[in-house]
Amino acid sequence: MSTETDTKVIAELREQFGKGFARRLRAAGKIPAVIYGHGTDPVHVALPGHQVSLLIRRANALLELEIDGTQQLTLVKDVQKDPVHQIIEHIDLLVVKKGEKIQVDVPVSVTGEPFPGTMATLENTTVTLEVEATHIPQNVEVSVEGLEDGTHITAAELTLPRGAALVTDPETLIVGVALPPAPVEDDAEESEEGAEAAESDDAPAEESAE
Repeated sequence: MSTETDTKVIAELREQFGKGFARRLRAAGKIPAVIYGHGTDPVHVALPGHQVSLLIRRANALLELEIDGTQQLTLVKDVQKDPVHQIIEHIDLLVVKKGEKIQVDVPVSVTGEPFPGTMATLENTTVTLEVEATHIPQNVEVSVEGLEDGTHITAAELTLPRGAALVTDPETLIVGVALPPAPVEDDAEESEEGAEAAESDDAPAEESAE
């Protein structure tokens, strides 16, 4: 988990906007970002590209920004990437306060192996939780160890981190355990037989043409 020291980022205020300026920023190894929330006017900044790219690999990353000597705690809310080159084009940051409760989507991680011969399917990859801004869990683990065919795990059955409250509908299906679908052999055999029959039908026609 990230420590307080490695989430500190020096941000530069920016007064220029537009696609051209954003391109120049990215060419200089920086990422355009906007900070909003708590009734304040949006603040436009430039972030150090390499450092921030590493920090935002985890979901719901917190960044402790230093802007002209002022400290500001922010939560990464949205990362816009170029669909082709996967270059980070822009980041939206939400102002948060220590001790404040916020709602975040937390990834679900499946552990263990279900009963032999069955397979576990993750039906929903995230759950929405209400947590303290400075205590956001990296994931919620759900064990499928030894679970048998027909077992369903809903959001209400998840073991949540201490201090977290479930916002997602408790009846939401998270994981289902079932037997894998049987291979469709009959259709394959029938198609092979049909192909053979078609070939045998073609043979006399070719002979008669000769």
